Amino acid sequence: MTPACPALPGTVPAILAPTAYALPTWRSALDAIWSALADAGAEGGGLTRTSPGSPGSLGSPGAAGWRRHPERDADEQARIAALVELAQGGDKEAFAQLYDVYVDTVFRYVLVRVANRALAEDLTSETFLRAMRRIDSFTWQGKDIAAWFVTIARNLIADHVKSAKFRFEVATADMRDADQRVDAPDTEVLTRLRDERLVSAIKELGPDQAECITLRFLQGLSLADTAKVLDKSEGAVKQLQLRATRALRKALEGVEL
Repeated sequence: MTPACPALPGTVPAILAPTAYALPTWRSALDAIWSALADAGAEGGGLTRTSPGSPGSLGSPGAAGWRRHPERDADEQARIAALVELAQGGDKEAFAQLYDVYVDTVFRYVLVRVANRALAEDLTSETFLRAMRRIDSFTWQGKDIAAWFVTIARNLIADHVKSAKFRFEVATADMRDADQRVDAPDTEVLTRLRDERLVSAIKELGPDQAECITLRFLQGLSLADTAKVLDKSEGAVKQLQLRATRALRKALEGVEL
């Protein structure tokens, strides 16, 4: 359960109420990583894809079952931009609506880093308190404000753990919806074991690669937003993701999807 935003005074026109954007579930996010590895592995071998429709079989990141933050169209971007402008003018309700849209994104990032739900809730709350105090410093550049929120959380975590290096700390047991039950108990066990190997492999990646995989797949951030959080060019993020998937393929060589 993510922290609740405190009741804040202020009003905002109903037309500006942000629509709900689906953060990838743990299951779909893990499946997206497996799919990326299988697609890349098909070129060089090493990973064996199951037949379509079998338990654990995957589509491409754009296929059904994989959900990431959608690219916002002009109307949606305008709505978020208007909420930001209202919040910068002191409208607390507008900021509360931004909180509702982005709290899950921030909470998951923090949980991956600290692997402690209570601490993750505290740091998420602190992230938005800082964001509310600093909202005047945000400059709208036509890109999702998610990257700004995640960057604040990233800096808070660095202060807390006394290190700026990214570490993937969350365990598969904490990925609550990653353990969706399936019809065959033996298949469920194999799926859990497979996911545990994947998570272990991610933990062995270098800090930059692990954070790139986390932002792109577990958070579902766009290439542009990931680049903003990491303070890198989009081209550099593409290369980082490529090197990360290659490293994961090597670590998981022989694993059957």
